[in-house]
Amino acid sequence: MQNIVIVAFYKFIPTPDFEKLQSPLLEVCLDAGLKGTVLLAKEGINGTLAGSREGIDIVLDNLKQNPRFTDMIAKESVADNVPFRRMKVRLKNEIVTIGKPDVDPNDRVGTYVPPEDWNTLINESDVLLVDARNDYEVGIGSFEGAVNPGTDSFREFPAFVKNNLDPKKHKKVVMFCTGGIRCEKATSLMLDRGFEKVYHLQGGILKYLEIVPEQHSLWHGECFVFDDRVAVNHSLKPGSYRQCYACRRPLSREDLSSPYYKEGISCPECTDSLTDEQRSRFSERQKQIELARERNKIG
Repeated sequence: MQNIVIVAFYKFIPTPDFEKLQSPLLEVCLDAGLKGTVLLAKEGINGTLAGSREGIDIVLDNLKQNPRFTDMIAKESVADNVPFRRMKVRLKNEIVTIGKPDVDPNDRVGTYVPPEDWNTLINESDVLLVDARNDYEVGIGSFEGAVNPGTDSFREFPAFVKNNLDPKKHKKVVMFCTGGIRCEKATSLMLDRGFEKVYHLQGGILKYLEIVPEQHSLWHGECFVFDDRVAVNHSLKPGSYRQCYACRRPLSREDLSSPYYKEGISCPECTDSLTDEQRSRFSERQKQIELARERNKIG
């Protein structure tokens, strides 16, 4: 029985006192027995936490006592194990990094599209559907017909827009990402760059998978997540991928059987790009992990 609750949430809202929230929030999360990461910045909050139902409710109730976060929407899934190793509350310049200080979702964002209305919208003939995630995420699942920006990090997204999209040509742009947060920045950027009709999936892929029945779904594949689950399927349960701990990319069963895959050290994607120093460091780290496993078995 899956009894670990995983909750993802964010909200863009001016938070000039964000530094003062760090210690109290960390204390509440630790007391509730949670693990995960929460990012705080002047522009708002972004977090993913895992733990018991009771612990999650305690922390969400605590956050919503702050008037700024009262209406914050959380997306939930379940797992057999906690997919995080520790609890962190970190102070950042941005809660999702696009590297453009002029892009401010607190000023304006695109039009939200509820998951229930998504299928109808993306089937319209005049729509340009854009996946706002990175190439390695798109590679394991997406909506059919979506444009892959081919980025390695979200910082590259503004260059993709500049070099590939034209507000005079692309009159109706529809976007999606994992939980919705990157689309807040992406749609804000595009509105600033002169695009007039910009839409984004409210709550992201995770909310779509939660709400839309699989038999009516237009999603294909699995959805990459930034924790030890690596990916989730349409039921929001851990999927079939593992992760390369050298380059962090998702690995299929075929990748895992490749001669270039060495657990904790390399995979077919990164084997040619690693330096000797990196290989040595990753090898030593893997040895320590295996020793720890053995000690746990003996204990």
